[in-house]
Amino acid sequence: MVSYKAGVNLGGWISQYKVFSKEHFDTFITEKDIKIIAESGFDHVRLPFDYPIIESDDDVGNYKEEGLFYIDRCLKWCKKYNLGLVLDMHHAPGYRFQDLKTNTLFENPDQQKRFIDIWRFLAKRYIDEREHLGFELLNEIVEPDSSRWNKLMLECIKAIREIDPTRWLYIGGNNYNSPDELKNLADIDDDYIVYNFHFYNPFFFTHQKAHWSESAMAFNRAVKYPGHYEGIEEFVKENPKYDFMLELNNLKLNKELLRKDLKSAIEFRDKKKCKLYCGEFGVIALADLESRINWHRDYVGLLEEYDIGGAVWNYKDMDFEIFNGEGKPISEELIYILARKKI
Repeated sequence: MVSYKAGVNLGGWISQYKVFSKEHFDTFITEKDIKIIAESGFDHVRLPFDYPIIESDDDVGNYKEEGLFYIDRCLKWCKKYNLGLVLDMHHAPGYRFQDLKTNTLFENPDQQKRFIDIWRFLAKRYIDEREHLGFELLNEIVEPDSSRWNKLMLECIKAIREIDPTRWLYIGGNNYNSPDELKNLADIDDDYIVYNFHFYNPFFFTHQKAHWSESAMAFNRAVKYPGHYEGIEEFVKENPKYDFMLELNNLKLNKELLRKDLKSAIEFRDKKKCKLYCGEFGVIALADLESRINWHRDYVGLLEEYDIGGAVWNYKDMDFEIFNGEGKPISEELIYILARKKI
């Protein structure tokens, strides 16, 4: 497998979809989109999928060809345009990063078996599709600590390895795939593991006014990059429950801050001598375009400096779009940066 460098997430298609419908799945991502991604200079896509696409709760173990069709077709298109594909389980039986209060995967043996069986099935199905296809076991784990994820992850790797010893597997750590949590993952003696993290720092810039974040909505200010947060003291005075934000007062939002926040991932890689991959990074489209371009230039520059591949969130829609609904880039300069043509 080629070491993937510049990728794009296909969020909102067969994961986090607004509506579960054939019309949506048939039209949201088409061959034209994959062609646009390839011609823009990217070398892979990350394809999030939700398990209901391929398995129904009332028919466990019988995998749905009508859903698998979309994964098959995307892989076919990627091969046609010489793109790699990272297949990422975004929603597993009993686990989704948006449902922290109701998740049951880590205490439910039946759901854990389903999770492992899905990957066992996919390993068998795609046994001959190795050059273009890697597996990311689970998106953005959020647990009190890494112990339960480590146990399940090791069991899942073992099950896959009984079928396919050399499939590239992408493993992320706790706390939404935080770089700081990589060090708490179980030690895996396996030459075909890529360690995956996500990067959305500084949060109140990349997620400014994000409607799904209570704290971002409360702060509710436009933030520029490079720059600093304005009005922190005044905000905390009016909203004392956000007093943790006082440490952000006078913080300089710049490339050196990003470097500092990336440091734990680099230290992990240097100590373990392993492959690193940033499966998601990006800036909400509510930020001004110049700031978005500046942040991506700095962050992709760091990924290049430290030789780390990654995939930007998100191709279109999902509040972080880099292309519009017609497949036109929101900024040619941004696409050049993300495809690593110009930094």
